[in-house]
Amino acid sequence: MSQIISKKIGFIGAGVMGKFMILNLMKKGFEVEVYARNKEKIKDILEEGAIFCETIESCAKDKDVVITIVGYPKDVEEVYLSQKGILNSANENTYLIDMTTTSPKLTIDIYNKAKEKGLKFLDAPVSGGDLGAKNATLSIMVGGDEDNFNACKEVFEAMETTIIYEGKAGNGQHTKMANQVAIAGIIAGISEAIAYGNKVGLDIPTMLASISNGAASSWQMTNNAPKMNKRDFEPGFYIKHIVKDLKIANEEVANLKVLQDVIEMYETLEKNGDGDLGTQAICKYYE
Repeated sequence: MSQIISKKIGFIGAGVMGKFMILNLMKKGFEVEVYARNKEKIKDILEEGAIFCETIESCAKDKDVVITIVGYPKDVEEVYLSQKGILNSANENTYLIDMTTTSPKLTIDIYNKAKEKGLKFLDAPVSGGDLGAKNATLSIMVGGDEDNFNACKEVFEAMETTIIYEGKAGNGQHTKMANQVAIAGIIAGISEAIAYGNKVGLDIPTMLASISNGAASSWQMTNNAPKMNKRDFEPGFYIKHIVKDLKIANEEVANLKVLQDVIEMYETLEKNGDGDLGTQAICKYYE
């Protein structure tokens, strides 16, 4: 199994999760150069030793690995396919890892275009939110050529504990879509359980403690149910981003009933100005 010998990484997208991922890479000895539109917003990681790049082009050039985790498919398209984007800037044989949750169709297009240029592209979306990013306990789902996956194992292991090769290009994104579909049903179900408890006069913390370790147990139950009860809507994952993800899943496989219902709930909240709240704010829909 081949592995990357050098440890020079370009990182594009230092948001809620990206910042922690950068810090964890540096803790493992990687040299990380970062591109962000707003330098002030990443001042904390620059103080920890990350190097700022003024452009995407400079962040991608002369690196062993370039990692991206941006917002929307249009952002992925821009950073990879624009005139001064990654595919036109990275050196031949650079490993490119897109950790954004994005369109599988776009991912396959980028994979093919990267291969034509001698670049090694992997789609590697993650699950686990800001806490997973902070604690390096994210789950990662990787699509692309298996030898490229094996070569990047050390990079993945610096950020995550569950790393699974899913198969051909696009399969990482398809697996993440399945993850988001599952979450949609779970988080809506938890919200309804809390709404039910409130209606019949239960003490909600007691009710949650009672059901959290039984058949209803889940990450969402442990982490987001208490936040719902406390009305703590600080985002670990934004409503506006789950809307994006669920719509992509619906485009890939239509007529999934629970998925469509939850899209409608989250879109209602987004239209009411709640797009920047965390996904646990779905409980507001029931109010």
